[in-house]
Amino acid sequence: MTLTRRVRTRLSISLAATAALACGVLVAVHPDAEAAIPPTPPGWTQVFGDDFTGGAGQLPNGGNWRFSLGHSYPGGPPNWGTGEIAAHTNNPANVSLDGGGNLRITPRRDGAGNWTSARIETNKQDFKAPPGGVMRMEARIQMPNVTGAGALGYWPAFWALGSPYRGNWWNWPGVGEFDIMENVNGVDRVWGVLHCGVAPGGPCNEKNGIANSRPCPNGSCQSTFHTYRFEWDASVSPQQFRWYVDGQLFHQVNQNQLPADTWNQMTGHAGYFIILNVAIGGEFPDNYSGTKTPGPGIVPGIPMVVDYVGVWTRGGGVPPTTTTPPPTCGPLVSRNKPVQASSIESGNQAAAFAVDGNPSTRWSSAHNEPNWWQVDLGSVQPVTRVRINWEAAYGRAYSIQLSDNGSSWRDAYSTFAGNGGVEDLAVVGNARYVRFNGINRATVYGFSFWEFEVYGGCGGTTTTTSPGQPPTTSPGQPPGQYPAWAPGVAYSVGTKVSYGGLNYQCLQAHTSIVTWEPPNAASLWQRI
Repeated sequence: MTLTRRVRTRLSISLAATAALACGVLVAVHPDAEAAIPPTPPGWTQVFGDDFTGGAGQLPNGGNWRFSLGHSYPGGPPNWGTGEIAAHTNNPANVSLDGGGNLRITPRRDGAGNWTSARIETNKQDFKAPPGGVMRMEARIQMPNVTGAGALGYWPAFWALGSPYRGNWWNWPGVGEFDIMENVNGVDRVWGVLHCGVAPGGPCNEKNGIANSRPCPNGSCQSTFHTYRFEWDASVSPQQFRWYVDGQLFHQVNQNQLPADTWNQMTGHAGYFIILNVAIGGEFPDNYSGTKTPGPGIVPGIPMVVDYVGVWTRGGGVPPTTTTPPPTCGPLVSRNKPVQASSIESGNQAAAFAVDGNPSTRWSSAHNEPNWWQVDLGSVQPVTRVRINWEAAYGRAYSIQLSDNGSSWRDAYSTFAGNGGVEDLAVVGNARYVRFNGINRATVYGFSFWEFEVYGGCGGTTTTTSPGQPPTTSPGQPPGQYPAWAPGVAYSVGTKVSYGGLNYQCLQAHTSIVTWEPPNAASLWQRI
């Protein structure tokens, strides 16, 4: 939700929007929300939370939230700097609890055609990553459940602004803005955007910002609730901003993508405050549709429904320093061996280029996830290390799997914090097949590496496993000290299990199935 809206005029987008409008109006009933903030994962601290518990018609908790009223901040840009037309109010008809654990922000139109809606902001304005730690902002939201012509002009958002904006009102975008969830015109997409620097132009390409978008997984953005999360990770170097929907990474900006003074200007102040609002009309819905919004067929009265908002921090201390990867053990056994991959980006990025020994050729997957790549060593043999030389499009979350037959796989290594570059990994076991299993990308592109090298036994010092057995614990990994994870088991919050030599704690109660192994289900399991 920018203060001066970016322009989105790609022909493909405009055509898609036009096609959606041709389908007419679709309005559906909202499903129930869970009405509870998720339990705080081990190692994290909750610094803000509101699950909107209260009686129907009540305003949100004044200790947590303040109202932004009218068409602008006092002395700030008119129409909130975006061209939107609704006047924001603190009327319960526009913003109130529903009695079921939800907040509803509802845009309305009177008989004279005047629009009202609501915009609320956290009183706290110091949300930021602790030095050497991580900050997470998260909300579970159902966007206004209307599509087609009835949605033309709807603009819901969950976002954050740098605290120096309060009282100045004209220092955007330098103070920073994180658009955690934006949507316009009822299309099935969520946008994640960073705004920074100067406008127009500048290092963040304003008024566009540095953006990415994707459809919502497991049901459209409008038809059901989805969890939207932003993470500021100061525990890695360079630091990272990451955007997720339902636990799936879809956008990332790294510190080294921006000039140092730009980064420092948006991260060196006291922190950020959170905003929830539903705008009507404005530059973004106009530019996306190629028409003036709101459209003549827009249906008023469809709320954005918010289940909870939470902010957590983790860690802190001395920021990490770059270290040299450990030396690789044993002979290289993967060079020019047969390979397969789930996808390739193009013919000149084929799977075989990852084992050809040429550092200027690479494999690259399609721009989605999951994706996998595997090599056939020719026979079951000891494996001691895997060395991945990443191209810029690296994996944030992935596992290395071993197999004796190419069909039954076991995890030997997993991470949710891949750093790219050259990763030299302790992967220990006996296997014929070694697979990279990409879970979440670190960039908007696919998974891509110059070389994937598998190394064999280390002259009698190799620790191996029997075919078909889980791998032994690698150096630096916690022992498998809890009951082994298994499918078909009802797990409750806080239950601890071991899988592939690693330990995990359950985040959400569920009954496990084969595809929900802890390394592949970040929304269900937290590595401990």
